[in-house]
Formats: sequence, structure tokens, C-alpha cells
Amino acid sequence: MTGILHELAHAHRIATAYTTDRGQRVPVAPDTLVAVLAACGVDASTGAAARAALAAHRDRAAARLLPECVVVRGGRVPSLGLPGDATAEVELEQGGTAALSGSLPAGRHTLHVGAPGRTQSTPLLVVPERLPVPAGRHWGFLVQPYSVLSRRSWGMGDLGDLAELASWSGRALGADFVQLGPLHAMEPGPLPDPSPYRPGTRRYPDPMHLRVEAIPEYAYLTGASRRSADGCVTRARALNEAVLRGDRLIDRETVRRLKDEALRAVHRVPLSPARAAAFAEFTAREGRDLTDFATWCALAGVHGGAWRSWPVALRDPRSPAVARAREDLAAEVGFHRWLAWVTDEQLAAAQAAATGAGMEIGLIHDLAVGVAPEGADTWALQDCLAAGMSVGAPPDDFNPLGQDWGQPPWRPDGLAASGYRPLAGLLRAGLRHAGALRVDHVMGLFRLWWVPEGRPPSEGTYVRYDAEAMLGVLVLEAHRAGAAVIGEDLGTVEAGVRESLDGRGILGTSVQRFEYLGGSEGRHGPLPPERWRRDCLATLTTHDLPTTAAWLSGEHVELRARLGLLTRPEAAEKAEAAAERDGWLAELERLGLLPDPEGDVVALHRFLCRTPARLLGVWLPDATGDRRPQNIPGTSTVHPNWRLPVSDGQGRPVPLEELPGQPLVAAVSRVFADLRRHRESLEERDVRPGS
Repeated sequence: MTGILHELAHAHRIATAYTTDRGQRVPVAPDTLVAVLAACGVDASTGAAARAALAAHRDRAAARLLPECVVVRGGRVPSLGLPGDATAEVELEQGGTAALSGSLPAGRHTLHVGAPGRTQSTPLLVVPERLPVPAGRHWGFLVQPYSVLSRRSWGMGDLGDLAELASWSGRALGADFVQLGPLHAMEPGPLPDPSPYRPGTRRYPDPMHLRVEAIPEYAYLTGASRRSADGCVTRARALNEAVLRGDRLIDRETVRRLKDEALRAVHRVPLSPARAAAFAEFTAREGRDLTDFATWCALAGVHGGAWRSWPVALRDPRSPAVARAREDLAAEVGFHRWLAWVTDEQLAAAQAAATGAGMEIGLIHDLAVGVAPEGADTWALQDCLAAGMSVGAPPDDFNPLGQDWGQPPWRPDGLAASGYRPLAGLLRAGLRHAGALRVDHVMGLFRLWWVPEGRPPSEGTYVRYDAEAMLGVLVLEAHRAGAAVIGEDLGTVEAGVRESLDGRGILGTSVQRFEYLGGSEGRHGPLPPERWRRDCLATLTTHDLPTTAAWLSGEHVELRARLGLLTRPEAAEKAEAAAERDGWLAELERLGLLPDPEGDVVALHRFLCRTPARLLGVWLPDATGDRRPQNIPGTSTVHPNWRLPVSDGQGRPVPLEELPGQPLVAAVSRVFADLRRHRESLEERDVRPGS
């Protein structure tokens, strides 16, 4: 049984053993293999079932002329191993046909192959060899959009605030980008963990981010609709002022209720002919994806967000019962389609504001690693997401128990059978109004740790993906959007992954807290700036780490002690943290960056400028002196994760209008002031006659 089970697992890209971060080889338990195979639609529950499944797999493989999806890089002739008497023709995405050759245009085509007694058609993805990386060097702010409030907000940052932040930082500070946390739509109902990295869908942004007053139809409200909207404005302003006074945390559920009421009033205003045509164009472009999402939202409003508890007939998005329900709930479906459209419009306006301010890149959107287990995507994409499985990480030094992120993984077979269309769709959505896309846990394009439901993370295993296809789809969609890609490649990274990403023009991520000689595990002293990567986004910290002010003071250890998160005595943790900080400050002294009259935070950003990194990111709370982390993983019930406005060093919220007057903001931005001037001088030299 073991040999058959292992062969069956290997046939479905499931690891039967893995190597820990300390180099120990660990076999995967048979029960885990059986459970993961079941999630891939393979019955291996008994010896007879496993033998039958393996025989069926071999028969299918022998009968196929082609893989389920063929991916080739531009300029290459695909090697398919076809029989000598086979014929091949390519049906082009743009229309017409072509011979199978190395001159095919980039795109999503269909390959038709025939041989005596057999024919087969399969998706053919022709993708660019690599993406161009941003020329020169650029800097910008890293923000969680909800945390940047203005006096005009409704209790959390919105897309109007984002446009204002981008326009101001581009025009006044010379910034070239604003990198965002995810804007994906969340699940309806209570949010026990309001993490933007656990959305209901990654295909559409959350209308909670809308600036209601900026919707054109808002100006034409009358009667009861006007009174309803005005009442929401009054309550929202009071909520917003309470947050900015520091009396309340960001409260997404209240914000969502207020905006839902106001948006329903605005939706009742008839569209002008031109606006109606634009809405129709949007819905036609989005097609079934938007219909599925809007239908799920409407059904969730009736039956709740956990679709596996809905009436059985409604759990299949293609069922006749769902089609009937869509007709019965047509008004609600139409409302959610409209929400997606107006949110898309405001995202486009924010990117236009960024590039209009002179930003070379503009907005950098963030693609979360997964979705909530019972959200819109898992309902619509059941053939491509593994039910009963969760993505996580095996036990390691960072977390000896392993990690379970509570998000279903892609099924490799489902993605291949679909020609990777679901992946392409969500990438296209994230790239539509962006100069670049950050891919969270980019290593997931190669393999993911699957944890069977109800089991600890230690009883999981890796499942491998067709990285050539996954990367190919990513590169193709970014190429079409004219955008760059940044991979979040922090933590334990499998050998060869960073090289593969670099070879495709995908930038990496380098964070000062992890950049050491000997790696983040060895830590033989800070990595000198000249030894940092060039093709990366470099920053001091992230949303999951202490702010730089807290790291310098050591109070992040005190916070973790208060939350009961330390695994060693507090004194030992403090001593280690102080040694880490002092090592970095000594490196800055060696480089002549300390003492700095403007402080250690500014000096650390000067260090970033000494690296060759193409993109330099400033975590916005670092520029205001904020000491509170936006998120401490695993503490949703004891720490206000994802609910804190950007604040100063005393914990006083700093509204968007006050950012230009913050001395530390000015000091940090001056560190990067020469980047744009230097690039512009090079561009002038390049176009000068005779140069």
C-alpha cells in the first residue's frame, strides 16, 4: 500500500516527505496523503481504491496527446513529443489560426492536435520571457489604506484619501509609488479578525473603501434618499472624529453599515445615458466573474456568508436553483454589480492622481495569498480550490507548532484543467489600476503547505504547482498591464525560487530586520548595504513587524510580554533585541551615518539609500514616529490588529491633512529627494543631441 500511495501522491504533485528549516527529513503520514489526495478528487482510502485510482491515472496519461495546459515562453518552439503523423494548429486569441512555431504572439490561444484515431484541444499560453524591471531607483510610502484617515473620511481611510496621499507625496515629496495593503472585498457580517489578508474574494475590491460623496450620482440625491444619505454623513463624521481623537478604534462593521445605507440611496439615482453606457461596458467586460460575485453577495444577504450551510441546491453556482434565485434577487444582484463598478472607477481615479502627480509607478496593489474558506471565491471556484484543506507552514524556528492560515489552496489539477483562467482573472483585477503588483507569499506559486481540516499544521504536507505555468500567467498578465511585479519572498525560501523569480523579472522583497550575513538564521552581523539585492523592494519593516520607533526603543518586547507571546524570560528577550538593535546602530556608525542630527530613524533610511535596491519603501507609520504595530500575527482577540489609524509617537492619530507638517515625515522624505532629480538628469543627458 505504501508504494502505491506514494506513487499516487507523486502523480498529483503531493510530497511524501519534506525537509525542515534545520535540514531534517520528515516523512509524511499516510493519513495525510490520503486526505490530501481526497481533496484533489482521488480516492485512496483503501488499498483497492488506491490501486484503481493509480491505474485510472496511468490510463488517462497514456491516452493524452498533450498536457492539460501548454505554456511556452515567447520565441521558443514548444517541445510536445507528438507522434510523427500528428497535425497541430493554433487558434489565436485575436482570431484566425497559425502554425505551431516560435513566432506566436503572446496571449491565451488554443492548440488543436490530431493523430490517427485521436484528437485533443488544450489551452496554449504564450508568455513573455521576462518582465522589464523599473528603470532607475524609486521610493514611496507603504500603507494600509484603512489606517490613513482624513477629516473627510467615514471612520477609516478611503479611496479619496488614497488619491490625495498619492497626489501629495508625488508632487511635494517626489515619491514614485504608494504600496497598499489588500483592498479585496471582505465577507459580510461580523469580522472576528478584520485582516485584509483573509478576504471573501480577490477578484473585486471592497466597496467599504468608497468615498460616497465622490460618486457622481450623489450630487443628485433628493427627498428621502437625500435625508438618508445626509443622516449617514452626520453619523460617519462623528465616528471619524472619535477615531481621530483616539477615542475609538477603526470599526469596519459600523463603517460598512453606514456606507451600505448611503450607497443604497445613491444607487436609486438614475444613471445618465453616458454613465449607463459605461456601466454596461464594465459589466460586459467582467462577464461571469462579476455575475457570480454579485449573485453570491445577494444570496449571502439572505442566507448568511457561510455558503456550505445554504440550501443544498444553492451551493452549486451553476445550478438551476441559483439561476432562479438570481432572477428573484435581480435588484440586489444589480446593486452589487453597481458597487463593483463605482469602486473600480475610484480606483482608476486614484491611479490617475498618482501618475498625474509625476509618479513613475503609482499604486502598487497587494494580492493576498488566499481567501476565506466560505467566501465568494470558494463558492464560484469550487473545482479549483481544495475543500477541507488550509494553507499554512510546517513547524520551524519561527513557529515550532507550524501555522494554519485558514485559507483553501489552489488545486493544481483544477487550475490546469481551467487553463489557469481563475488565476489570470484575479491577477488581471489586481493589475488593472496599478503600476505594480505585490504578490504575498510568492513562494506559493511553486508549492504550498496543505493542512487537512481538523489536524494540526505539523500533520500537513507540501503540494507542488506547475511553476512554469503559474509564473507564465503572472508574467503574461503583468506584461499586458504594463506593470511590474514584486514577490514577497520573506522567510524560508526553497532553493532556486529566488533565481527563478529573478529570471522572469519579478522583484524580491528585502527587509532590514532579516538582512544579515549568514542569512536571517545565521545572523553574523548586519548585511552591508552594497551586498543587498538590486532587483527588490527594500524597506525597514512591514505591517507584521514592530515599527522602527518601537524596535529602537525595545518596547515591542514589552508589548509581546504583556500579550503572553514570549517563549523565554522577558529579560533574555530584551537582551537579544537590544543586541540586535545595537549591532545595526554600530553598522550605521561604521558607515558614518551616525550620529545623525535628525535621529536614528532617519539614519536607518539613509542606510536604505546606500543599498542598490531599485525600490525603496517607507512604512508610513515610521515617518510619523508611530510605536504601535498594525498587526501582531495570531493575536486578533488581544490586540487591535488592522484597526489602528496612523499615529505619532504619543499614540495620537495623525490625519492626512497633518502629514505635511510632521517634522519626521519631512526629514525622511528629504533622504530620498535626490532619487527623482538624479533620474531626471540622466534622462535629460540621454536625449541631449550628440549624447
